[in-house]
Amino acid sequence: MSDVCHIELEGKSYEFPTIEGTEGEKAIDITQLRDRTGYITLDDGYGNTGSCKSSITFIDGDKGVLRHRGVPIEQLAEHSTFVEAAWLVIWGRLPSREERARFSHLLTSNELMHESLRHHFEGFPSSAHPMAILSAMINAFSCYEPEILNVKDDGFEAAAATLLSKVRTIAAATYKTSVGQPIMYPRPEYSYCENFLHMMFSIPYRDYIPDPDVVRAFNLFFVLHADHEQNCSTSTVRMVASSGANLFASCSAGVSALWGPLHGGANMAVIEMLEDIRESGISLQDFVDRVKNKDARVKLMGFGHRVYKNFDPRSRILKAAVDKVLEKLNITDPLLDIAKQLEEVALQDEYFVQRRLYPNVDFYSGILLRAIGIPLNMFTVMFAIGRMPGWIANWKELRENPKVRINRPRQIYVGEQLRDYVPREKRG
Repeated sequence: MSDVCHIELEGKSYEFPTIEGTEGEKAIDITQLRDRTGYITLDDGYGNTGSCKSSITFIDGDKGVLRHRGVPIEQLAEHSTFVEAAWLVIWGRLPSREERARFSHLLTSNELMHESLRHHFEGFPSSAHPMAILSAMINAFSCYEPEILNVKDDGFEAAAATLLSKVRTIAAATYKTSVGQPIMYPRPEYSYCENFLHMMFSIPYRDYIPDPDVVRAFNLFFVLHADHEQNCSTSTVRMVASSGANLFASCSAGVSALWGPLHGGANMAVIEMLEDIRESGISLQDFVDRVKNKDARVKLMGFGHRVYKNFDPRSRILKAAVDKVLEKLNITDPLLDIAKQLEEVALQDEYFVQRRLYPNVDFYSGILLRAIGIPLNMFTVMFAIGRMPGWIANWKELRENPKVRINRPRQIYVGEQLRDYVPREKRG
């Protein structure tokens, strides 16, 4: 491949360097385009724009490939834990035994909230969305630990562990506050996922004993969500971090971006769709027929993906875990029955097969979270906990780039041209 690209503009020829990634992705470096030509590119939604060079995650949507630091997601799902996967995503390699033990110790030693923080939850109305509380509390708890706000190289591991550990404590406390139950303290003898389930579902007079299969499925859910390249929330974290904002402010912004129903709220939309089907009494075949009718404007949530034009590799993995959990817990739930039937109908319909509209990770994660007992308004919070390693890794990667500068996209102005101010007395 040539190392330059020739662009013709207004009768003039310009050369711009090309870049090829380690997996063969190709790009034209247009950082000098405006200075040299007076032009900029317009790419609504950034679908064809590379915002950065990153060594964290690789996706091939056509082939259904997802790798973190070169390691296939299938191998991580089978052999790794969320804590180990988080280390891999953040530091670029699998941890040694000593590193894993040290990081686990940091997670445990930072799991408690400052006692004054517990009173902050009382300031939110019971109707407050958990994502609003999570975003606010990430910033709030950093105020109680000012030594980690301005992270230096030797303090980054502790800061990362603090954020990863406390995010689950805050999430569980948010849920407990919303249902009027006492906030539960974490237990240091529990694993990362066991501890979260304990803080969510234990009450002072009765401990929740996590089922090992549920814990494994929950751990798998977090592993599968650890990072996913430059999606909306991750790009938000990098955008905020480019201003010099600290780790906690940047990740708090990521929570807000993830809150959107087109991003992290997709797993909630799956359950809401299933509830609509149940309440309407419509047959699944009739529902699918409405989906295929564009005039009906009915969406099939949890199928297809912006990036993957093949099976989402995470969905294949999570499907097996969901099947096992549903069988183990022997759950009777009409929504879960509808989900299984809808999956079968859609996968056998040529309309969806030809368009490669396969179940994605949101479809199965919504089913899994419901089966475990996670309330609907907490679904996106679960996503945020799982995605935290990716946000931290992207913050770290950007801050370690010596050439980093504040992100500042351009625009094409299409508003009014120059016009004079009209005095108030002369306006209609």
